[in-house]
Amino acid sequence: MKHIWKAAVVFSAAMMFASCNDKKFTVEGQIGNAKDSILYFENVGLEGILVIDSTKLGDNGEFSFREEAPSAPEFYRLRISDQIINVSIDSTETVQIKGEYPGMASNYTISGSENCEKIKELTLKQMDLQSQAIALQQNTEIGIAVANDSIQSLINAYKEDVKINYIFKEPMKAYSYFALFQAIGNYLIFNPRTNKDDIKAFAAVATSWDTYYPHAERGQNLHNIAIEGMKNLRIVDAQNKDIQVDASKVQEAGVLDIALIDNKGQERHLTDLKGQVVLLDFHVFALEDSPARIISLRELYNKYHAQGLEIYQVSLDNDEHFWKQQTAALPWISVRDADGINSQRLVIYNIQAVPDFFIIDRGNNLVKRAAQIKDLEAEIKKLL
Repeated sequence: MKHIWKAAVVFSAAMMFASCNDKKFTVEGQIGNAKDSILYFENVGLEGILVIDSTKLGDNGEFSFREEAPSAPEFYRLRISDQIINVSIDSTETVQIKGEYPGMASNYTISGSENCEKIKELTLKQMDLQSQAIALQQNTEIGIAVANDSIQSLINAYKEDVKINYIFKEPMKAYSYFALFQAIGNYLIFNPRTNKDDIKAFAAVATSWDTYYPHAERGQNLHNIAIEGMKNLRIVDAQNKDIQVDASKVQEAGVLDIALIDNKGQERHLTDLKGQVVLLDFHVFALEDSPARIISLRELYNKYHAQGLEIYQVSLDNDEHFWKQQTAALPWISVRDADGINSQRLVIYNIQAVPDFFIIDRGNNLVKRAAQIKDLEAEIKKLL
């Protein structure tokens, strides 16, 4: 595969981890009971962990690190020996941390960053999960099979909590990215290689990062992870059905594919439109304002289709016959998602309400979503 996804550094509880041009950010504070200890400030990058700075703590334990602000959310950590506090930085904020050593991984306070506060919440949840798992493993009164089943139940409950209250709630946030790479020991809690639901979590964050942080390497890495997992699932499904699949045909792309049947009975793939500027539109024809919206889309399509604009419209209508009637005369690609408002595609693309839309450039890269667009026609003209 041409672009194998990078193994992102795991935010692990195994070693008692915790949170979170001229533009600068500052991480400052105090670590008590750590006189003469070396406090390291490290970048937790896609390629590995890099020491950026360090300081020898004095009697009061005060420290201050000031570095270049990243263009997209980035992750760093404070470390003394195996005690770690993870932080995320969005831009030029000042994050303040006060902790006590030893045990600073859980015994600390943080302010100045909502993301870092959420990362601390996730950290404490994960540490509690790990302690419960260890207790079950060490319980000699239950068998190995019972212990393993109980641990898996704990992990499943943890994942549901994190997906609902963190990842799917605000997938564009750094703490949602952080949550994807939490682990117990050396094992990721979310399995992006073979677990369908976990892949959807990665895809939801990837799509949001495409929107809010276009061209960010971490966002592209998430796409590669999600698409690699989708490829694996397709191969497994084909093997289970005794069907041969050419893995090379499952391609990476800058946008997650949608494959649905159009109003003429043909399967249409969103990623097949590479080379054109695409308006990906989620729509319900049964809504009262649908006719007016379709008229405005048709004007846009008629004006720019010859220059390379295509519309890929996903209907969420329950009534298939009604949908076919409404789309019979439309010139663009009209597909219908039979799962309607319960569709997992809405989760992947973080659709909170319809109508909603995205614009995709000629390279299959998601550029912006409706909430970020003031003048749709102007945005399309820039990409044509």
